[in-house]
Amino acid sequence: MAAKIKKGDKVVVLAGRDKGQSGEVVSVIPAEQRAVVRGVNIVKRHTRQSASSEGGIISKEAPLHLSNLALVDPKDGKPTRVGFKILEDGRKVRFAKRSGDVIDV
Repeated sequence: MAAKIKKGDKVVVLAGRDKGQSGEVVSVIPAEQRAVVRGVNIVKRHTRQSASSEGGIISKEAPLHLSNLALVDPKDGKPTRVGFKILEDGRKVRFAKRSGDVIDV
């Protein structure tokens, strides 16, 4: 199945504690259907000191479920669903269903 959200996409959170916030996708975990978004869903982790890292309380982004994310429409900046279409040259690209603009360039 083709991925509707990819690394580097601008997304907005639709549900949960961080509803309405937006950011860039840092990584996608397809097996768990989750994605990590920069600056969203910040959690604190208590880590033990080790030879490679300093211990203490560290803030980092936790993964969000893909169903709670929507791609930002390149035309107006609002959340949109994603569709797929095949161009004349044979490439399969993603497009915003809200405006019809092609996302993959």
